[in-house]
Amino acid sequence: MTIANSPYQAFATLLTSSGHNVSPAELHGQLLGRSCAGAGFDNEGWLIDAAELLEGDIQDNVRNALIGLQEMVKGELTGDDVTVVLLLPTDDAPLADRAAALGEWCQGFLSGFGLNCRDSSMLSTEATEVLQDLAAISQVQDALEESEDGETDYMEVMEYLRVAPLLLFSETKKADVPPAAKPSLH
Repeated sequence: MTIANSPYQAFATLLTSSGHNVSPAELHGQLLGRSCAGAGFDNEGWLIDAAELLEGDIQDNVRNALIGLQEMVKGELTGDDVTVVLLLPTDDAPLADRAAALGEWCQGFLSGFGLNCRDSSMLSTEATEVLQDLAAISQVQDALEESEDGETDYMEVMEYLRVAPLLLFSETKKADVPPAAKPSLH
Protein backbone atom coordinates (compact mmCIF):
# COMPACT_ATOMS: atom_id res chain seq x y z
CA MET A 1 0.00 0.00 0.00
CA THR A 2 1.45 3.38 -0.96
CA ILE A 3 1.33 6.44 1.20
CA ALA A 4 -1.61 8.43 -0.14
CA ASN A 5 -0.23 11.86 0.72
CA SER A 6 3.34 11.49 -0.59
CA PRO A 7 4.51 14.40 -2.76
CA TYR A 8 4.82 12.05 -5.75
CA GLN A 9 1.29 10.70 -5.30
CA ALA A 10 -0.14 14.18 -4.73
CA PHE A 11 1.50 15.44 -7.93
CA ALA A 12 0.35 12.35 -9.85
CA THR A 13 -3.22 12.91 -8.68
CA LEU A 14 -3.06 16.60 -9.62
CA LEU A 15 -1.75 15.83 -13.10
CA THR A 16 -4.21 13.00 -13.75
CA SER A 17 -7.22 14.95 -12.48
CA SER A 18 -6.20 17.82 -14.79
CA GLY A 19 -6.09 15.52 -17.81
CA HIS A 20 -2.30 15.24 -18.08
CA ASN A 21 -0.95 11.73 -18.59
CA VAL A 22 2.63 12.50 -17.55
CA SER A 23 4.64 10.99 -14.73
CA PRO A 24 5.63 13.43 -11.96
CA ALA A 25 9.08 11.82 -12.11
CA GLU A 26 9.49 12.69 -15.81
CA LEU A 27 8.26 16.23 -15.21
CA HIS A 28 10.64 16.73 -12.27
CA GLY A 29 13.50 15.23 -14.27
CA GLN A 30 12.83 17.62 -17.13
CA LEU A 31 12.79 20.59 -14.77
CA LEU A 32 16.09 19.57 -13.17
CA GLY A 33 17.63 18.81 -16.56
CA ARG A 34 16.74 22.17 -18.02
CA SER A 35 17.89 23.95 -14.86
CA CYS A 36 21.21 22.08 -14.85
CA ALA A 37 21.74 22.91 -18.54
CA GLY A 38 21.64 26.62 -17.79
CA ALA A 39 18.02 27.49 -18.65
CA GLY A 40 17.76 29.53 -15.47
CA PHE A 41 14.75 29.78 -13.22
CA ASP A 42 12.43 31.99 -15.26
CA ASN A 43 8.86 30.84 -14.59
CA GLU A 44 7.62 31.50 -18.12
CA GLY A 45 10.36 29.47 -19.79
CA TRP A 46 9.67 26.54 -17.46
CA LEU A 47 5.92 26.77 -18.00
CA ILE A 48 6.39 26.75 -21.79
CA ASP A 49 8.55 23.61 -21.59
CA ALA A 50 6.14 21.98 -19.14
CA ALA A 51 3.13 22.77 -21.35
CA GLU A 52 4.84 21.02 -24.24
CA LEU A 53 5.44 17.92 -22.13
CA LEU A 54 1.92 18.05 -20.68
CA GLU A 55 0.50 18.46 -24.20
CA GLY A 56 -2.07 21.07 -23.47
CA ASP A 57 -3.23 24.07 -21.55
CA ILE A 58 -2.13 24.29 -17.95
CA GLN A 59 -4.82 25.02 -15.40
CA ASP A 60 -4.07 27.45 -12.57
CA ASN A 61 -3.69 24.72 -9.93
CA VAL A 62 -1.14 22.85 -12.08
CA ARG A 63 0.59 26.11 -13.00
CA ASN A 64 0.98 26.99 -9.31
CA ALA A 65 2.30 23.50 -8.53
CA LEU A 66 4.83 23.76 -11.38
CA ILE A 67 6.06 27.13 -10.14
CA GLY A 68 6.33 25.72 -6.61
CA LEU A 69 8.30 22.75 -7.93
CA GLN A 70 10.65 25.11 -9.73
CA GLU A 71 11.17 27.16 -6.57
CA MET A 72 12.06 23.95 -4.71
CA VAL A 73 14.55 22.95 -7.42
CA LYS A 74 16.07 26.44 -7.46
CA GLY A 75 16.57 26.27 -3.70
CA GLU A 76 18.21 22.85 -3.95
CA LEU A 77 20.55 23.76 -6.81
CA THR A 78 21.59 27.15 -5.44
CA GLY A 79 21.53 26.28 -1.73
CA ASP A 80 24.13 24.73 0.53
CA ASP A 81 22.72 21.19 0.51
CA VAL A 82 24.64 18.55 -1.39
CA THR A 83 21.67 16.48 -2.53
CA VAL A 84 18.49 16.94 -4.49
CA VAL A 85 15.14 15.48 -3.44
CA LEU A 86 13.79 13.36 -6.29
CA LEU A 87 10.07 13.30 -7.00
CA LEU A 88 9.65 9.52 -6.97
CA PRO A 89 7.23 6.99 -5.48
CA THR A 90 7.76 6.17 -1.81
CA ASP A 91 9.74 3.14 -0.67
CA ASP A 92 6.58 1.16 0.00
CA ALA A 93 5.60 1.17 -3.69
CA PRO A 94 6.55 -1.99 -5.63
CA LEU A 95 10.17 -1.94 -6.79
CA ALA A 96 9.05 -2.25 -10.42
CA ASP A 97 7.01 0.97 -10.10
CA ARG A 98 9.88 2.82 -8.41
CA ALA A 99 12.37 1.59 -11.03
CA ALA A 100 10.05 2.66 -13.86
CA ALA A 101 9.75 6.11 -12.26
CA LEU A 102 13.56 6.32 -12.00
CA GLY A 103 13.76 5.59 -15.71
CA GLU A 104 11.14 8.25 -16.46
CA TRP A 105 13.01 10.74 -14.28
CA CYS A 106 16.24 10.07 -16.21
CA GLN A 107 14.47 10.39 -19.56
CA GLY A 108 12.93 13.69 -18.46
CA PHE A 109 16.29 14.95 -17.20
CA LEU A 110 18.06 14.09 -20.44
CA SER A 111 15.28 15.72 -22.47
CA GLY A 112 15.36 18.91 -20.41
CA PHE A 113 19.15 19.02 -20.44
CA GLY A 114 19.43 18.29 -24.14
CA LEU A 115 16.90 20.94 -25.16
CA ASN A 116 18.60 23.63 -23.08
CA CYS A 117 22.32 22.84 -23.18
CA ARG A 118 24.03 25.55 -25.16
CA ASP A 119 27.29 23.72 -25.93
CA SER A 120 27.77 20.11 -24.85
CA SER A 121 31.34 20.15 -26.18
CA MET A 122 32.22 22.37 -23.21
CA LEU A 123 31.30 19.66 -20.70
CA SER A 124 34.02 17.86 -18.81
CA THR A 125 34.62 14.15 -19.20
CA GLU A 126 33.02 13.63 -15.79
CA ALA A 127 29.87 15.52 -16.78
CA THR A 128 29.63 13.60 -20.05
CA GLU A 129 29.94 10.35 -18.12
CA VAL A 130 27.11 11.44 -15.80
CA LEU A 131 24.86 12.04 -18.82
CA GLN A 132 25.82 8.63 -20.22
CA ASP A 133 25.01 7.07 -16.84
CA LEU A 134 21.58 8.73 -16.89
CA ALA A 135 20.95 7.34 -20.37
CA ALA A 136 21.90 3.86 -19.16
CA ILE A 137 19.80 4.15 -16.00
CA SER A 138 16.77 5.19 -18.06
CA GLN A 139 16.92 1.78 -19.75
CA VAL A 140 17.41 -0.55 -16.75
CA GLN A 141 14.05 -0.40 -15.01
CA ASP A 142 13.20 -3.97 -16.00
CA ALA A 143 16.52 -5.28 -14.68
CA LEU A 144 15.70 -4.71 -11.00
CA GLU A 145 14.05 -7.68 -9.31
CA GLU A 146 11.96 -7.67 -6.13
CA SER A 147 14.74 -8.80 -3.83
CA GLU A 148 17.12 -7.46 -1.25
CA ASP A 149 19.77 -7.02 -3.96
CA GLY A 150 17.25 -5.23 -6.18
CA GLU A 151 16.39 -2.86 -3.32
CA THR A 152 20.07 -2.20 -2.68
CA ASP A 153 20.71 -1.50 -6.36
CA TYR A 154 17.73 0.85 -6.50
CA MET A 155 18.90 2.78 -3.43
CA GLU A 156 22.44 3.12 -4.82
CA VAL A 157 21.14 4.46 -8.13
CA MET A 158 18.77 6.84 -6.37
CA GLU A 159 21.59 8.20 -4.20
CA TYR A 160 23.72 8.74 -7.30
CA LEU A 161 20.85 10.63 -8.94
CA ARG A 162 20.52 12.87 -5.89
CA VAL A 163 24.02 14.29 -6.41
CA ALA A 164 24.51 14.00 -10.20
CA PRO A 165 22.40 17.10 -11.01
CA LEU A 166 24.54 19.20 -8.66
CA LEU A 167 27.69 18.30 -10.59
CA LEU A 168 26.07 19.22 -13.91
CA PHE A 169 24.59 22.43 -12.53
CA SER A 170 27.91 23.59 -11.07
CA GLU A 171 29.69 22.77 -14.32
CA THR A 172 27.27 24.62 -16.61
CA LYS A 173 27.27 27.52 -14.16
CA LYS A 174 31.07 27.72 -14.48
CA ALA A 175 30.74 27.74 -18.27
CA ASP A 176 28.44 30.78 -18.06
CA VAL A 177 31.01 32.84 -16.14
CA PRO A 178 33.28 34.76 -18.48
CA PRO A 179 36.98 34.26 -17.82
CA ALA A 180 38.58 36.93 -15.69
CA ALA A 181 40.43 39.56 -17.66
CA LYS A 182 44.17 39.17 -17.46
CA PRO A 183 45.94 42.26 -16.26
CA SER A 184 47.94 43.91 -18.99
CA LEU A 185 51.62 44.44 -18.47
CA HIS A 186 52.93 47.84 -19.47
